[in-house]
Amino acid sequence: MHRVLLVVNPGARRAARKEDAACAAFAAAGVAVDVARTTAPGDATRLAAAVASARGASDAPDAVFTLGGDGTAMEVVGALAGAPVPIGILPGGTGNLIARTLGTPLGVARAVRALLDGDVAHVDLGTVRAAGSAPRHFAFAAGVGIDARMIEDTPARLKRRLGVLAYALTAGRAVLAGEHFPVRVVVDGEEIRRDAVAVMIVNFGTVLGELLQFGPGIHHDDGRLDLCLFCPRTVADAVRVLWRLSRKDFRPDDALVYRPGTHFIVEPLVPRAAQADGELLGQTPIEVRVVPRGARLLVPRPAA
Repeated sequence: MHRVLLVVNPGARRAARKEDAACAAFAAAGVAVDVARTTAPGDATRLAAAVASARGASDAPDAVFTLGGDGTAMEVVGALAGAPVPIGILPGGTGNLIARTLGTPLGVARAVRALLDGDVAHVDLGTVRAAGSAPRHFAFAAGVGIDARMIEDTPARLKRRLGVLAYALTAGRAVLAGEHFPVRVVVDGEEIRRDAVAVMIVNFGTVLGELLQFGPGIHHDDGRLDLCLFCPRTVADAVRVLWRLSRKDFRPDDALVYRPGTHFIVEPLVPRAAQADGELLGQTPIEVRVVPRGARLLVPRPAA
């Protein structure tokens, strides 16, 4: 790799401070870096689309790196879906959900080195359309319920102070509140109705460094996404579900529903907020489809 484009969102948590460290790490590796800073939503999409159209030109970058939040990363991933351009996602936001899921170090200099020396993973993508909004891509998960409340209700000041812990605190309060909602889910034509606390369509099976595994047999490159429907009725049910997820225990349980598929509709009885990869989409219902192996993401090599 000789030249890369680094797309920086200066408004993301810590991204501006990490830009110099990222550029120094690229220089130390002998890789030329062109920096492009975003100023508004959609800028990262435009910058990445220009790279896709310039593929093959003598000055085209060998890869695109992002330094910002998950929203910035997914703008780039969406713009390059289906293109043979590898993408490196550096941690520069609050949650850094995608970087964490891919096993990327949270120190930016280490992350640059790990991805430059890493492998290219062909990763499925989802496309999700919420009511009244344009479709967008996601790499990790789209959902309704606790995960969307976590994004919607966490105050900006708390995110600045606590980072990803702020989301965990909001999620914990939502779990203890035991808020249920009636929902209709359709997976490849099969209709499922439940009172749920969370409905997630996931591409990766683990979160927080494999602390929790959402369900069985979830793979990011199998041409499918997976419904994970969580419907505990009591706090005791919720504690049991969390314990079982932490233990990777996926025996049949009335509080857990899993279905793999390629086409999903999620329709709560009363419209609710929906999210994808940590970004609010709008209101339900949502429709999700898979894009098999739609992205080429740089990932660290497994330890020998």
